[in-house]
Amino acid sequence: MTNNKAEQLAAIDNKLSQRFIDLDPDGYFIIYLDREAGLICAKHYTNIISDKGLALDPETGKPIPVRGKVDRTHTAIFTGRTAKEIGMKITEKTKPCPLSRLDHALYLGREFVRAEIALINGTEYIQD
Repeated sequence: MTNNKAEQLAAIDNKLSQRFIDLDPDGYFIIYLDREAGLICAKHYTNIISDKGLALDPETGKPIPVRGKVDRTHTAIFTGRTAKEIGMKITEKTKPCPLSRLDHALYLGREFVRAEIALINGTEYIQD
């Protein structure tokens, strides 16, 4: 793939990332790498979705900021050595599954693959 083609594909994804998305009422995940252990990690947090589509902290009722540090307690931590392993732990091994939207599951799959590639290549991973 030429660099120009890669840039074109990245532009498509960047544009799609700007669209409005309905948030998952079953919560959200913060994804990070534990390089020492060789793991992809995902902390799950609960939320409530307001009538305006904002994610609210169930304890305070206040909007959860998209950027910056948020002092909340996760409900679970999932780990896997590969994108497939962590995805299966979340969707097949956890009952009830902490996802209720297919677009959320697809997003997590993409992010887990990006995290796996960063783990393999030793590059930085920043969740989209």
